[in-house]
Amino acid sequence: MFQDKATIIAQKLTRFNQGAEERDAQRRAARDGKPYLNLITAPVEIDALQIISEEKAKKMKIAAINLVNKDLVVAVFDLKTEGLEEEFLELRKMGYDLDFFIVSLSGLKHAWSYYVYVAREGGEITRRFFVSKEKIEEFKKNVSTIKYLRERIKNIDFNHTEVSEFLSIIAAGALALKASDIHFEPVREGVGIRLRLDGVLNEVIGGRGEALIEKEFYNQVASRIKLFSGLKLNITDETQDGRFTINLGGEEVEARVAIAPAEFGEVMVMRILDPAAISLKLSDLGFSENDLKIIKGQLSKPNGMILNTGPTGSGKTTTLYAFLREVVSTEIKIITIEDPIEYHLEGLEQTQVNPEANYTFAGGLRSILRQDPDVVLVGEIRDEDTAAIAINASLTGHLVFSTLHTNDAAGAVPRLLDLKVKTGVIGSALNLVIAQRLVRKLCQFCKKEAQVNHELEKKIKKVVASLPEKIEREKYAEMKIFESSEKTKDCEKCNGTGYKGRLGIFELFVIDDKVQRMIEGKNSILDIKQMAREQGMITMQEDGVLKVLKGITSLEEIERATGVLQI
Repeated sequence: MFQDKATIIAQKLTRFNQGAEERDAQRRAARDGKPYLNLITAPVEIDALQIISEEKAKKMKIAAINLVNKDLVVAVFDLKTEGLEEEFLELRKMGYDLDFFIVSLSGLKHAWSYYVYVAREGGEITRRFFVSKEKIEEFKKNVSTIKYLRERIKNIDFNHTEVSEFLSIIAAGALALKASDIHFEPVREGVGIRLRLDGVLNEVIGGRGEALIEKEFYNQVASRIKLFSGLKLNITDETQDGRFTINLGGEEVEARVAIAPAEFGEVMVMRILDPAAISLKLSDLGFSENDLKIIKGQLSKPNGMILNTGPTGSGKTTTLYAFLREVVSTEIKIITIEDPIEYHLEGLEQTQVNPEANYTFAGGLRSILRQDPDVVLVGEIRDEDTAAIAINASLTGHLVFSTLHTNDAAGAVPRLLDLKVKTGVIGSALNLVIAQRLVRKLCQFCKKEAQVNHELEKKIKKVVASLPEKIEREKYAEMKIFESSEKTKDCEKCNGTGYKGRLGIFELFVIDDKVQRMIEGKNSILDIKQMAREQGMITMQEDGVLKVLKGITSLEEIERATGVLQI
């Protein structure tokens, strides 16, 4: 995979020759009184390129590179080429207004290379990538570890491998390992690959001094992914976002793509939006029995607002989608407004924010409410207008779900005040605020019992003793916790991480009459938290400690998500 000395010299000679060609094109442009264009770096639009057939373009040494309405930009090697005037006349008869740029032959060859992306006769460029059934079966059978995928990629002969074959291996491997993201990361020597498993990045190619994928091959991969995602193929100095569908022999998985320029090339992240990731039931998310009773009671109400708070990547969307599946019915109308729509759900209407069409959260929510929905999901409350409309909707007969960025559940109150929501309205509108984080679950095949010293035992006992009366504290009397063991590094079940899968830790802030009166009375947030505590609220950290005592996760994970254990 590394570039040898001869390859580097050849590349330098190619760049030198290209420079000479570009200087010659500049001289010819000045002679003919036409503008010059370096087509190596200029964008080429597929819609424009296909107006002139590949055969004719190569014969006339031209390329159509940009189209706006009927204004067509044509790159030309030599305006005196025989038959060129007749070709231009035909284009004008078709209604095109022509602009010309003089270019080099190397530039034209670069533009012609994009003809591979032009749909053939009777064909169509779709935003779908197909993974063969054979590849699916191979990975279902063999891929349970990153080690297998790493070896599979290291054994690829990139000089004789199609881009589609490589993408099939990466996509099938990521899905088999239940990765949430694929990261392509260019460095000076080449391109590395990492997968995000259970929220943590794992090296596939490029770690520990291993060889990297050559940039020339990676550029072909990036172009193919751009094509699937509907992005500009040869724009490399701007950020671009898109999405496409991975077809797995009948099953479909969405991939969201984000590309950004970096020092050594384009950094690309593919987020795998596997529907299985959000098909979890409420009981699978990590809620305790007490919390489930509270949530189901709140979901049965005809109006009010349920807010889910937490940072990006804390599982808020998964939780709210579980709420939607819980309430979906043929008897009620459910509409969402999201940015973007990550997963498609049956039985409800989903809409997506589109700032270019002036369809914002606030504007979209106004439109949605005119359609008389029973339940509304607002992807996020970001501004004063959205907050005001969502709050008003919850007060006028709608059940509203949304998210807010705060550190804890009670923090939703001051955040809404910051968004100019009136104090007297907050308590009436809010039914429930949930705060959550995601923590990794210990691998059940390699975990071991941890030693608990006196100081730690004292801390944990204080946490348990301070829990509300509704918690059966006697269940947690045994001081037994677990951690990853020495054998973790060889465990294929968890790829040597010690963890397999994730679940949520939660705190539920129920807005009852007493809390409502405190909010309306402009009590401090500390007083409101104390009242919530008296009403039986368990903090996220306490919920995490209970999961540690059940052997589900480790104390290290809880402290990573919530901070050092408080006593």
